[in-house]
Amino acid sequence: MPPNPHFTPVPLDKAYRLLNHGPTVLVSASHAGEDNAMAAAWACALDFAPPKVTVVLDKATRTRPLVEASGHFALQLPTRAMAALTVGIGTDSAKTHPDKLQQHGVQLFHAPGHATPLVQGCAAWLLCRVIPEPHNQQTYDLFIGEVLAAWADERVFRNGHWEFDTAPDALRTLHYVAGGQFYATGQSIKV
Repeated sequence: MPPNPHFTPVPLDKAYRLLNHGPTVLVSASHAGEDNAMAAAWACALDFAPPKVTVVLDKATRTRPLVEASGHFALQLPTRAMAALTVGIGTDSAKTHPDKLQQHGVQLFHAPGHATPLVQGCAAWLLCRVIPEPHNQQTYDLFIGEVLAAWADERVFRNGHWEFDTAPDALRTLHYVAGGQFYATGQSIKV
């Protein structure tokens, strides 16, 4: 069961809105009893119905073989409060640091009825099934996933919209620019 009492389902027809502002994501996967998570800056919404996403998973990562073997992954949006954790699990590989999740304080949980682990403390979570595209995966490290379920922290995403202006600053999502530097999602401008 999720440890966050604000973990709220997002209708699948609104799932693309969780990614359409271009945030950094954490990618998690599990296979044969091994869980892992990594940071990724290149992820985006791809389609509405059914909702699809893309994410780049380098061949050098430990998470990628878990995704390939299980056929599932989760994208989750880390918050401003998770910036150091995000850099840590994006820099350290489980190949050379098998205890990286513990080192960086990553806590995993499972949504009811789903085997893919999710990272606690995020603003949103998208559980995905890999749509196999072997050429794209091998040539470009590009994975396509169909979103099977989505959730968000209702304090920052509700009624199908981000509400950063009224949410605690610690729940703002991250945008990676390089060298360990992020920007937090800022003020909204409605036209």
